[in-house]
Amino acid sequence: MRKSHPINSPKKIAMLGSFQPLRALSGYCLELALAMCELGKVEFFSFKKIYPAFLYPGGDLKNDYTFPVAGHARLKVKRRLTWYNPLSWIAEGLYTQADLLHAQWWSMPLWLVYVIVCVGFKVRGKPVVFTVHNVMPHEPSLIYTMLSRMLFKLGDHFIVHSTSNREQLIKNYKIIPEQVTEIPHGPLDFYVPRNLDLNKAREEMGFDKEQKVILFFGAIRPYKGIDTALNAFVRVVNEVPQSRLLIAGKLWTDWEQYDRLMKKLEITDYVKTFLRYIPSKDVWRFFAVSDLVVIPYHDFDSQSGVGAIALSFRKPMIVTNVGGLPELVGDHRYVVPPKDPFSLAQAIVRCLKDNSRLKSMSANAEKVAAKFAWPIITEKTWGVYTKVLNI
Repeated sequence: MRKSHPINSPKKIAMLGSFQPLRALSGYCLELALAMCELGKVEFFSFKKIYPAFLYPGGDLKNDYTFPVAGHARLKVKRRLTWYNPLSWIAEGLYTQADLLHAQWWSMPLWLVYVIVCVGFKVRGKPVVFTVHNVMPHEPSLIYTMLSRMLFKLGDHFIVHSTSNREQLIKNYKIIPEQVTEIPHGPLDFYVPRNLDLNKAREEMGFDKEQKVILFFGAIRPYKGIDTALNAFVRVVNEVPQSRLLIAGKLWTDWEQYDRLMKKLEITDYVKTFLRYIPSKDVWRFFAVSDLVVIPYHDFDSQSGVGAIALSFRKPMIVTNVGGLPELVGDHRYVVPPKDPFSLAQAIVRCLKDNSRLKSMSANAEKVAAKFAWPIITEKTWGVYTKVLNI
């Protein structure tokens, strides 16, 4: 039964971000938009051309047409925005009929597009809500911080995914605490297939039943700690010879340095790599065959999409004590200091040597996923919308 609307509750919201077949935040935006449709109409602004290829590592901006079809009677997706046509930005900002704009902010090259669309809503007296996915840039950038500070002047309320994010947003951007709400990043359940044949998946990925697979997933960028993972893994192999490290993700940096490190550590034969963008339809394979997911980021100020996928598969995780990562596991035993291969190796070995521990970690992932469930996120987000409309 559809819920009734308070007098000043929105009946239609506009969202700005990336939607399938674009990559970027499309998984999150897909889940969020469909969840919000349970309470009202959603009009989503996405991009036809998001930004020039030279601004993207490797110049590869191919769309991913393997995302599931997003169908809902109350969802309308408009893929009209182009980086080179300001008229498309102005049109969405000035002429879209919605009660408010909910903008997903994460990428500096999109700054001017976001400013124009947000201004279009503000001049018409429509409030703007930002979900700030990257409070601080992954790599140090004063320009990102400066531009974000200017953009945030257009915001009426801000959503972040973790307690540390909330503290950073208030401190670094001088946002009033009452204007910031913490709402978690929900699981990305659409990646999980209905019928999962684990033995077949392992065989297709080149692993046997006895091997213990540790997954490092996501774009290969320096801050994500692939060097820490490799230096830890050499210790893991010595303790658990049947362990294997599975690395999958698009390169955003030179791989040669890591290849040299693997050869130096003599672990090349124990590491399997897929150094490319993993299409949506194939993501499940990597998580399905893994016994343990590691997220050893050096520096991080947000919540993790990789962690959200791992929660969907109820996978045991070991994370570093940065950003919102500890909230993914809810148990300090599986949180290690960043840039500390020894501590990471110790935690991995303890898990791989104890199947009951792995089962317990999976059960804990179930609890965390329930806490981050989309119906809960929907209610909290709708509460933010109602708040800004009643100010």
